[in-house]
Amino acid sequence: MRWVFWIAAATIAYAYVGYPMWLWLRSRWSPRPVRRGAIEPTVSVVMVVRNEEEVLQRKLENLLTLDYPAEKLEVVVVSDGSTDRTAAILERYAHHPKVQVLLKQLPEGKAAGLNDAIKMATGEIAMFTDARQNIEAGALRLAIENFADSAVGCVSGELMLGDPESGETERGMGMYWLIEKKIRELESASGSVAGATGAIYCARRELLFPLPDGTILDDVLLPMQIASRGGRVVFDSRARAWDAANLGESREFGRKVRTLSGNYQLLQLAPWLLSSQNPIRFEFISHKLMRLAVPFALLAVFVASAFIAEPFYRAVLFTQIVFYALSLTALAGLRFGPLSRVADVARTFVVLNSAAMVAFVNFVTGRKAAWVR
Repeated sequence: MRWVFWIAAATIAYAYVGYPMWLWLRSRWSPRPVRRGAIEPTVSVVMVVRNEEEVLQRKLENLLTLDYPAEKLEVVVVSDGSTDRTAAILERYAHHPKVQVLLKQLPEGKAAGLNDAIKMATGEIAMFTDARQNIEAGALRLAIENFADSAVGCVSGELMLGDPESGETERGMGMYWLIEKKIRELESASGSVAGATGAIYCARRELLFPLPDGTILDDVLLPMQIASRGGRVVFDSRARAWDAANLGESREFGRKVRTLSGNYQLLQLAPWLLSSQNPIRFEFISHKLMRLAVPFALLAVFVASAFIAEPFYRAVLFTQIVFYALSLTALAGLRFGPLSRVADVARTFVVLNSAAMVAFVNFVTGRKAAWVR
């Protein structure tokens, strides 16, 4: 049982502490700064939507008012079998000289929609985004500056959870996202990021591959494909998009399950990610796959510490029980003064790892995570 305990504990420690520490050290002894410059290539903003009548008009106006030369910017939108007023809204914008629209009567999935949109795009750079998030006016121009470096093939922007006026939240999923972004910054500082931010990322169109049907994580697979063709994937925290910090417990959980299910799916769709064809295989495994192993490691640590009757392991068991109890108080909405912040962190940790376990069950049983708005 001791071997089980320490192997599992090492897995958890590496996923959350060891890998970030390695990246920090690597960024110090082998930094790779991006040579940014003021350039203005043609850009196609690509977006696939389904039943987004509530936010679509606002998003289109947001895209058409970005701080970028109008003659070098186009917006390509594909409606994937929408059944609400989405198609009617897009039909109004289809007459705009800088907007291209494709209305698909039957849903074929986001990946198929992106493939269609990329074929329609004419810009040197494709910028990918989703309907819900609001992009800051100067974000596109700042992201494009990175392409002055010929080694850069893909640029991920930063998703801010919160309100532009009050700032980004540090509670719940906001805390998780702050940690996630720090890891991306460190990966970018010394190499390439293992994925991009779906709300805002850009890529050289010439480096893009068609996505396999049903791909869940286009914002991971496309950047990884670009890396396989020699393009560097970088993270630029200046290029920002804003989203609500909390979309509701069930919706947040479902979105996380879908993301983690997408990591399992990648192993089926693109087994080359684990081969030498992937120049950032180490980052992909450490960043994406190790987190899938953490729920099982947590279970192993709990069981092993319960079976070893020694003071150290009993203390570890007690600490785990307290930690999980705090997560339950946060899930129940109970507040206990200063402990509330710790409970919030515990809740987020438990929710994320529960989502990873559900994603594993989906993978084993063959249940697919459908794309929903």
